[in-house]
Amino acid sequence: MKFKTQNLLNELTAQTQAIATYAAALKEQSLEQLNHRESTDSWSALECLQHLNLYGRFYIPELTRRLKNTKAPDTPLQFFKSGWLGNYFANSMLPKERLKKMKTFKEMNPIHSQLDLSVIDEFIDQQQQMLQLLEKARTADLTHTKVSISISKWIKLRLGDTFRFVIYHNIRHIQQAKRVLGERGF
Repeated sequence: MKFKTQNLLNELTAQTQAIATYAAALKEQSLEQLNHRESTDSWSALECLQHLNLYGRFYIPELTRRLKNTKAPDTPLQFFKSGWLGNYFANSMLPKERLKKMKTFKEMNPIHSQLDLSVIDEFIDQQQQMLQLLEKARTADLTHTKVSISISKWIKLRLGDTFRFVIYHNIRHIQQAKRVLGERGF
């Protein structure tokens, strides 16, 4: 799949800004509401955000490192070409009408954690860092810069696909948090 680089980065930036705005609004909810779960084996809104924080703790430093070590192309690249694996991973994260449940890795599963508003603060901070990374990416080669993924250091995705995967994953779990809180869509 081929994307106009600036259009993709603009879209990902707008989505990240919307995610951060929503997370900030969550601070107006009570801890009881934020820790409410629909069943004993489902996540609360705070657990959804904590799950994203756990992934952010890997991807923010990894993206930062890759952007720091990448050489800017001589001329800005007009297009980003998604890889087949990266495109598959990114698209699998996009929320769909009939969302297929996915099993999460044990170390990324925050279920039954004692969580407070600091979870939201960390999440908002990560979104601010992501916005800075997206801005730096405007001068990077999104196709040829490779990024390790959290499940294996041997598998690397294209920088553009990694941004898509992480941000779509955020959208997926923000929608889950909204459902838990009885809200509609994102």
